Amino acid sequence: MSGTATDEYSAHQHDVDEALLAEQGMEGRPYELRASTTGLFSELRADKAGLLSAVFLFIVVFAAFAAPLLAPYGPVEGNPSTSSIPPIWADGSWDHVLGTDTQGYDVLSRLMYGARTTLLIGLAVVAIAGLFGVVLGLIAGYRGGRTDRWLMRWVDVQVAFPGLLIALIMIAVLGPSMTSVIFVLSFNGWMVYARMTRGVVLAAKERPYVEAAEMVGCRPRRVMFVHILPNLTSSLVTLAVLEFARIILAEATLSFLGLGLQFPEVSLGVMANGGRDAFFSLPRLAIIPGVVITLIVLAVNFLASWLRVVFDPQEREKRFAAGATTAATTVEGVM
Repeated sequence: MSGTATDEYSAHQHDVDEALLAEQGMEGRPYELRASTTGLFSELRADKAGLLSAVFLFIVVFAAFAAPLLAPYGPVEGNPSTSSIPPIWADGSWDHVLGTDTQGYDVLSRLMYGARTTLLIGLAVVAIAGLFGVVLGLIAGYRGGRTDRWLMRWVDVQVAFPGLLIALIMIAVLGPSMTSVIFVLSFNGWMVYARMTRGVVLAAKERPYVEAAEMVGCRPRRVMFVHILPNLTSSLVTLAVLEFARIILAEATLSFLGLGLQFPEVSLGVMANGGRDAFFSLPRLAIIPGVVITLIVLAVNFLASWLRVVFDPQEREKRFAAGATTAATTVEGVM
């Protein structure tokens, strides 16, 4: 009996040791990164609107940045002999799936190149405005006092002016170009990052981990950028995605009014502006880029809603509770 007990104990101990080794093998950053990524994908699959939006945006981004390889023609490749060719659904040719415009340019090719320009402008503006606004918000919220008052009064004064009017005036002064559009939209968009960052920092700097960092002698710069800034990631990501959608609409508005990009540059707003004069004869030239802009903005907004739920524990609990209640109601109905 003693030998049997010893064998059982050895077998049990062997199983425990193997389990510990397996657990240790799953520790560390690679496993944590894989686990967090798997969790994000699971959340995305559960959100149908977010999943469809992510797939659509992936297709748009891939087609836009691979336009030199995928587009059948260049953005300004054409001549009057190929003008006004109808799209494929109106007895057109497969050589021009979406037809051509009044100058003979292929609409599908210009759509791909235009989406690339629009997305580049959106990314550049979000990066520049976000960096500037977050830095000022961190400084204002953490230092407080006179620094906070001066920076926030700057924000209040700039917010008081109509953003579109300021953009139109600045574009008229600087001249229409891609650089000018990026600068103007960044100048009009950094305030929202500064306000949000300041509000979160005011609450975060009273937390124990910030006080502990200050007590051990961390410099203010390290406290702001190493200890406080990582806790703003979820809010900043959601805000940046929403601002990206707003920038796409702003760029399209400026270009549609003729104060954005100019020929030979192409963007979705430029295409909509180009189709405005021929709207009654060839409405597809304005409708197609308008529909693409609308779909991109909707997809970005749906993706932002999914990110807000993923990064906010309270929202995740609400969604889980709602799902559990629905499932319980369904089971009761079946019973």
